[in-house]
This record gives sequence, structure tokens and C-alpha cells, in this order.
Amino acid sequence: MAADLYTSLSNEFIVPTNKDIGATARKDGENPCTYLCGNSLGLLSKTSSTLVQEELHAWGTRAVTGHFSHPQNRPWTKCCEPLYPLLGELAGANEIEVACMGTLTNNLHLMMDSFYKPTVTRYKILCEAKAFPSDQYAFTSQALARGLDPATAIIEISPREGEFTLREEDILETIDKEGDSIALVIFSGIQYYTGQWFPIESITKKAHEKGCICGWDLAHAVGNVPLSLHAWNVDFAVWCTYKYVNSGPGGIAGLFIHEKWHETEKPKFAGWWGHELATRFDMPPTFSPIKGAQGFQQSNPSAITVASLLGSLRVFKAAGMMKSVRERSLLLTAALEKMLKASKYFVSPSPQREKETKPGFTIITPSEPSQRGAQLSLLFFPLGSETMRTVFAYLSANGVIGDEREPDVIRLAPAPLYNTLKDCEHAAEILEKALESVA
Repeated sequence: MAADLYTSLSNEFIVPTNKDIGATARKDGENPCTYLCGNSLGLLSKTSSTLVQEELHAWGTRAVTGHFSHPQNRPWTKCCEPLYPLLGELAGANEIEVACMGTLTNNLHLMMDSFYKPTVTRYKILCEAKAFPSDQYAFTSQALARGLDPATAIIEISPREGEFTLREEDILETIDKEGDSIALVIFSGIQYYTGQWFPIESITKKAHEKGCICGWDLAHAVGNVPLSLHAWNVDFAVWCTYKYVNSGPGGIAGLFIHEKWHETEKPKFAGWWGHELATRFDMPPTFSPIKGAQGFQQSNPSAITVASLLGSLRVFKAAGMMKSVRERSLLLTAALEKMLKASKYFVSPSPQREKETKPGFTIITPSEPSQRGAQLSLLFFPLGSETMRTVFAYLSANGVIGDEREPDVIRLAPAPLYNTLKDCEHAAEILEKALESVA
């Protein structure tokens, strides 16, 4: 298996060259860079590129008639239909429970508007203190829209002093303690900053025990870790698809609504694309929604972004879906972690980390594989110094592409579909040299 890690799981992906990404310190400009940023934007697959080109051709040769007559038999009126079985498999859901539509935050607002139903006594939202900013904006605005003060309506859980991630028992204890006043429990499947994989099943179960609705933002989880949204009884979930699912910048998003809600939670903000297809183009005056999650669609989706997502999902299917992806991810991330911890600049996590004065780093992502996906978040010392920025610039100049999070974190994510053990080795080597240049 170790030898297999030097070969990509899929040869479908187009990796930018060192020259193209501006690796000025590299002399091999035509060689592929070391791309460890799939947690932010996945790479383009050849299949996605082909399908997008086909849509552009269909647009050019069929124009409006492409809605019903398509050269590749993907009429735009039905362009999302091939996605549903693949999205369902990726999310651990039934086809009727998933939809392909809009953007992540737009979908989050739609779901919260349906499922966040505060009363006089049960009105709070429980989330992690450092949720992705767009989520925090959404929580705040949803509370304000209902005449509530976010300062009292939103409960934010923080890690214990001296720790980087949340403990499962602390989350469950908070739900137990505050549950009678909580209307909605909503967390990230995987925390964007630390890379922590929250225990979705146990949190959802505890939330339901206390009478709360439980929803999830799976932006960093979908296509990264195995999901079983239906079996876990998740009420709703939303996600983008341009990270580990590789649908392209700003790619069309997805959502999940458990089928237990399909008879009682109907779309509140109806749009014609959520109307049943059989009569949609008859333009009837009364909305007749598609049963399930797809009834929440509003406007017609971009056939181009749908094609890009379809291409990537076909690559997932050919690679064995999440079983194969996760098996490889466990090996790659563990290998990268081992290499990083072997560095002379690695510092074990400690409550005294603020006092570090020498250049170095620690890993704030959980070391336990069941509590993380592909991503490792590196915290650089001294805190608040220029160490992280200097290291990040050195990595980039040498063709190692991760992403920085101010003020002191660099995230590296060996995406199992296209990254290899060689990528991990090169990243660890260049990181060591970067810290030597700082020291």
C-alpha cells in the first residue's frame, strides 16, 4: 500500500505547474506544483473540463432549444438529475433528500428560515465560537430577523483554556444543560480553522433528546470524510462543492433535508425550478413543489457549473467513492503528520505555547484520525510574529501551495484523489528549509 501512495488515486486531475502558480524559486517551471490546498479549492478534473466544454458547445449550437434538445442528451431542464444518486451516495442520503442549488450561505439561510423556529422559551442557537464567518453572519442575521438579540440568542462553545479543539463531552454537556432553551444546534462537520471533525451522530442524537433541531455545515466534510446523514437522523445540512468535491470556484452548492420532514416542511420561498417538471413550463399560477429537498430549488441552475460538478462526481465514483478515498486519506495525512512531527522545529502542543520565542510550529488538528479529515493546521511561533507569513511565502516560492489563516496558521491538506506521498515529502522538506531561513 505504501508504494501505491506514490501514485495518484485518480489520474484525472490537472495540476498547475510551478511556473503558472508563480513558484519563483523553482527552476523546473514546467513541472507540477505541490498542491495541498484542496480544502480551499479542489483541482480541475479532465472529466469536468470535458463536460463544461460540451455545455459551451451545446449553448453555441442549440441556444434556447438546449433546454429540451441537447447534443449529449443532458437537456438543461433535467441537468441536475444525474447528480442526485451521486450526491446521495457522497452524503449518505437518499436521492430525494438531496438537492443541487445555489450557494452555501444562501442554502443555509433557506434551511434556517424553515427549521429555526424560536419560541418564547426555546429560541437559542448553539454553535462553535469560531464558526466560519459567513455562518456566524447568517446566525446573527437570522436572530435579528426574528427580533432577537444575538448576544442572548446565540450560544458559542469555545475550547477549554490551553486547548485548540472542542471536546465532545463539553458539547454534549452544554446541550444537556441548555437544551430546553435551544431551538437549533448547528455546527460545522469539520471546523475550517482547526480541521476538527465533529462527532455528527452523537451531537445530533443528543440535540434530538433535548427537543432541538440539528443542522450541519458540511463545506469541509463532504468529499473529505464518510457521511451517513440519513442514518444519523440529521435534520438538514448544507455544503459547497468547490473544496474536496472539486466543482470549481464558486461551484453550485448542495443541501440535505431528511425525508422525515418532507410532508411537514414545505418550501417557504418558492421558485419555479422547485415546481414539478411535468407542469413547470406550463407556467401554472399555483406552486406545486417537487417532493423532497429538490422542491426547495428556486431558479434554474447554471448548466455549466452543474456539468463541472457532475464531472467530479463521476471521478469519485470511478475511484470507489468515499470508502477508497477515506482509506487513502488516513494513510496520507498520517504520513504527513509523522514527517512534520519529525522536524526539529516541531513543538508539542502545550498551554505554555504563548511563551515560545523561537521559530517553530505545532499541529492544532486532532492527532486521532477519527477526529479529523485530510487537513492539518499548523500554528507557527512566536505567536503574532512574521514567522507564518515568511514560511508561507517560502513555501509558495518553492511550489508548495497551502493556505494561510491570519495571524499564525497554515493549512496543508493532502487530498486523497490527487495528492501523493511525494507531495507530502516535498512539503515537509520545504517547510523545514523555510523555518531554517527564519531561524
